[in-house]
Amino acid sequence: MVDAQTIGVLVTAASVTVAAIYYIVNLRETTKNRRATLTNNIIQPFTTKEFAKDWLALVSMRWDGFEDFQKKYDSRVNPENFALRISFWNLCDSIGYQYRSGLIDIGTVYNVAGIWIADAWFMFGPVIREYRKLDYPKNIYENFEYLADVLGKMIGQKDSDWDKKMEQVVLTH
Repeated sequence: MVDAQTIGVLVTAASVTVAAIYYIVNLRETTKNRRATLTNNIIQPFTTKEFAKDWLALVSMRWDGFEDFQKKYDSRVNPENFALRISFWNLCDSIGYQYRSGLIDIGTVYNVAGIWIADAWFMFGPVIREYRKLDYPKNIYENFEYLADVLGKMIGQKDSDWDKKMEQVVLTH
């Protein structure tokens, strides 16, 4: 026969178990919501009219090789373009860092900004690599590069001609 004390212990144990399960489920949901909020806050700049204008200015840049780029767009000769470009590169590098740290959702980044980030690395990656040799630390924008590679692979899975399209973009510079 089960006495009252045993029933009390079982009820207490069941209550603690239910509370622990509730806490774990609630914690997981809270973490998921925080991650979604962080992701949305980080990629929000890509959804603005100002970004669209800045993007057009960036993709309108034309140069023939790194020396020509420096003559036209280096910070010492074109600080306005530098500010536009570096703010975008820093944003992409920050997003890349957050992704590598597991803090943001790559699916949302892909859907909102994937093509722009991947295209930007395709366009500016060679320039950044040259700056790494001359002026910048060797690891600068490594998170931008990593993120662009991940996003480029995702784009390539959905559009097998993407690499060819980007080569064409580079050839028009």
